[in-house]
Amino acid sequence: MVKPHGLRGEVIVSLVTDRTERLAAGAILSSAGGPLEVMSSSPHQGRWIVAFAGVADRSGAEALRDTVLWAPPLDEPTTLWVHELVGAEVVGVEGRSHGRVEGVEANPASDLLVLDGGGLVPLCFVVSHAPGRVVIDPPAGLLA
Repeated sequence: MVKPHGLRGEVIVSLVTDRTERLAAGAILSSAGGPLEVMSSSPHQGRWIVAFAGVADRSGAEALRDTVLWAPPLDEPTTLWVHELVGAEVVGVEGRSHGRVEGVEANPASDLLVLDGGGLVPLCFVVSHAPGRVVIDPPAGLLA
């Protein structure tokens, strides 16, 4: 959460996901201070205005300033999740290891796997994944 908004306990939230259903009414988000239930939310200038149950005034909203929120993982087997990719071994379809994923970098065309050896692999070249392993089919020369 970034800061309070107005006098009725609403807060400004910046999302680091494209899954806006995380802020649907009734959603439960975790924080270091305990769970928070979303009562309502609406987009506002690239962020979200969110009302949480039990937060009724500006001082309650101020107490939430800089709070980090997280949601439980979604069960979508075909979706690539950053927390599952980091640390995974990257292997070409021919079986050659290209290293491990150090991070995922946002990129307008396709997010990039950042490899421990400095290589970058667009996610569009990932053909399969399993816990601890990512199989890629990159064009010739990408990781030469």
